Amino acid sequence: MSRKVSILFVLTALLLAVVPVLAQDFQIPEIVEGKWNVAFVLIGPINDGGWSQAHYDGAKYVSDNVDNVNVVYVENIPEGTESEQVFRSLAAKGFNVIFGTSFGFMDPMEAVAEDFPDTYFIHISGYKTNNTNFGNLMGAMEHMKFLAGYLSGQRCKMDGEDTVGYMYTFPIPEELRLGNAFMMGVKKTCPECKMIVTPINSWHDPVVEQEAAKALFDAGAYIVFTGADTPAPAIVAESYKEGKGKWGIPYDWKGSCTSKRCLTLPYWNWGPVYASIVEGLRDGTYTPGRHYFDGDEKGLGLYGFMEGEELTEGLKDMPEEVLTFVRDYIADIEAGKWTRFDLFSGPIIDNQGNVVVPEGEKMEDADLDTFDCSTTGCKYGMHYWNEGIIAELP
Repeated sequence: MSRKVSILFVLTALLLAVVPVLAQDFQIPEIVEGKWNVAFVLIGPINDGGWSQAHYDGAKYVSDNVDNVNVVYVENIPEGTESEQVFRSLAAKGFNVIFGTSFGFMDPMEAVAEDFPDTYFIHISGYKTNNTNFGNLMGAMEHMKFLAGYLSGQRCKMDGEDTVGYMYTFPIPEELRLGNAFMMGVKKTCPECKMIVTPINSWHDPVVEQEAAKALFDAGAYIVFTGADTPAPAIVAESYKEGKGKWGIPYDWKGSCTSKRCLTLPYWNWGPVYASIVEGLRDGTYTPGRHYFDGDEKGLGLYGFMEGEELTEGLKDMPEEVLTFVRDYIADIEAGKWTRFDLFSGPIIDNQGNVVVPEGEKMEDADLDTFDCSTTGCKYGMHYWNEGIIAELP
């Protein structure tokens, strides 16, 4: 692979957050003849410190590491009608593959894919596919959430605390799955710990996220983690009553664990995964479909434990056996020895004392993204809160 490529930076209208606009109001980039043209559609800004910035880094990785490609991005695209117009405009321009990086882009991408059979559409975090030119992509972040919970339980145990907090975005299976995985980790090191929860109904809203983090701290949470974009929990933890005794865990982007009160950070490393998909689509070895990667595709990270990273202040004094457990777990998932199905194996008990998955059984792929198994034929589904979580089901 070489670095003989460039990336085109495309800015969207600054008034996007104020008034809805159609695709013609966005600057839709041109293709470059003779190159494989790749577009990324981002729900947030490229400097959000979270989800969109992680995808932006992934786009740069493709630009720097895949031969003869033209990589562009469009940022701040809202879900719904506006996104459909953007996908349609990019396809009409002649882009070979379009990545849509938000759950709410799923239905618009599905509709446009039907009208442009010669364009590939890869949707991140959804569950729909036509197995020809429209596929979905997601990774087993539940591994890193589990480990972040494991470390959080240890921090609570060491400091005489018993409560963690979770601010989740929307009532979808993904957010329950990641919250449940976190609590499963907490219970490994702090069986008596509990979790309080608040929804924020937004993927990216710095003000709302900081308000929610503060509310959870005020309610007694010692450590708060998030399913949203900004590093709000760590920011609030550092300023909370002069930063005494609270910890935050951001999400998504490896650069967002800068606060002194950042305990750790589950993050995405989209670049190698994106590069593999682009190369596979171009040479015909990759067919869009259900693509849910585990640790063996090197798309997952946990701050403090990946190559070149140092332990945070909140991790340095933990027992060596705790840190070794985390390092060994990451090594095992990267070697393909441990999968998300092993993580979601029985017995799993919900917060009402019911057995969700009995001992000796494991969840399957369809369970991870489903609330109602009557519509998909799954066996268990993800419509439950794990034991220790004090919350009502959405």
